Amino acid sequence: MTRDHWIDLGLLAAIVFAWSTSWIALKSQVGVVAPEVSVFWRFLLAAPLTFAYATMRGSRLTFPLKAHLGFMAMGILIFSTNFILFYYGAVYLPSGLLSVVFSLASVINLLLAFLLFGDRINLRVALGGLAGFLGVALMFQPEIARAGTAAGGTVLFGLGLCAIGTLCFCFGNMLSSRLQRHSIPVIGATAWGMAYGTIWAGLLGLVTGDRFQLEWTPLYFGSLAWLVLVSTVLAFLTYLTLLGRIGAARAGYATVLFPAFALVISSLVEGYVFTPFALIGLGLVAFGNFLVLRRA
Repeated sequence: MTRDHWIDLGLLAAIVFAWSTSWIALKSQVGVVAPEVSVFWRFLLAAPLTFAYATMRGSRLTFPLKAHLGFMAMGILIFSTNFILFYYGAVYLPSGLLSVVFSLASVINLLLAFLLFGDRINLRVALGGLAGFLGVALMFQPEIARAGTAAGGTVLFGLGLCAIGTLCFCFGNMLSSRLQRHSIPVIGATAWGMAYGTIWAGLLGLVTGDRFQLEWTPLYFGSLAWLVLVSTVLAFLTYLTLLGRIGAARAGYATVLFPAFALVISSLVEGYVFTPFALIGLGLVAFGNFLVLRRA
């Protein structure tokens, strides 16, 4: 493989690791602190770190007003609303099912890139994304079945919240891709996006009358540190960089891969049992990964 192949695979591996571990951390924050407030604290800490990293790298941080409007929209979609909806969805759904819903981003990115930018949908990439999504669905089939029968309408409500959150994430992807096409550096765009996302989450918290509190437990602070450093700063800088290198459709396939690893974590931490469906699904994910990442 070429040097570019190895760089792309390394970026993908970092994203998968960061996001595979994020769902348990997110789930552990649900309860005492309102979702808007948890997201506010998360990006209040992550945004300055990203600005510091951009400064250290010498990345440009001054942009015209038009670019800031794009950063604001990206921040509201990716770094605020997306997460808030998933926090609310986590009240009704298990962590594994959250990752399954989010994995729809791989398919939605394909469609949005086609509709908004006229990007051609490569049949091989489309088949790979479909195979990966079907594989993830098979791996979490027992959880999906239990969720559908146990909670009824509340589960459907949770699914709806997470589906809307995924759409927000995908529209934010399109904005990020458009900004990069206009030579906006990814690090600067991410830093400003996080800043605007923090402001938006804070405004939502004020409007809804939430208390800006913290849950003073090792679990909450440990999960907050992990979500800030690994699942936010590392993951999003890496993801948006990969998006600029290989496009929204192929970068979005990370959202198909990480539930497979989340399943392994679930088996170790939560006692998930690998069923025949899960093993077949894992094979489909591996096959889809090969189709999507193999350069023509």
